[in-house]
Amino acid sequence: MKLAKRLVLTTTALATVTAATLVGATVGPAAASQPARTGVEVPEALKVPDGNRLTGVFSAEGVQTYTCTDGAWKLLEPAATLWAKKDHSRRTVALHSRGPVWVSTVDGSAVNAAALATSPKAGTIPELLLKSTATRGTGVFADVSYIQRLNTAGGVAPTTACTGTDQTSIPYSATYTFYKPAK
Repeated sequence: MKLAKRLVLTTTALATVTAATLVGATVGPAAASQPARTGVEVPEALKVPDGNRLTGVFSAEGVQTYTCTDGAWKLLEPAATLWAKKDHSRRTVALHSRGPVWVSTVDGSAVNAAALATSPKAGTIPELLLKSTATRGTGVFADVSYIQRLNTAGGVAPTTACTGTDQTSIPYSATYTFYKPAK
């Protein structure tokens, strides 16, 4: 049953992402990688170290999927679509999933990361500072050094007990900022 639920959740998330990608027009690599201001207040604990420059600001919507482990909800994976923060048409330019990893739907580049610092927020998932662990490709995510998850809303695991292999997906939104080493 656990596998069946996970397949349904993953298939639903992928169908949503695919539909959004097919409906939206393609954004060129230059548009997706233009530096921008975040427009979001950043907690001191999540500041990116000097020597890095902001290269992308993306809005995101998706789900945080939790699975029942020993009677408690544990994060299994995120699934979200990202678009350029100022793009009101919300054309999908990247996908976010377990790893965590972000993959550009424009140029295929990708970045994996690991959390360095967290800043809790009441009623929502915490904001994060992540450090890149690997990048792939030559596009928008090539050479990314740091990522911030800011302006979070929703995505919190249920507080109720769970049983067996239950899974649930909770909607969330966030702003993701990407940094590369300054040249």
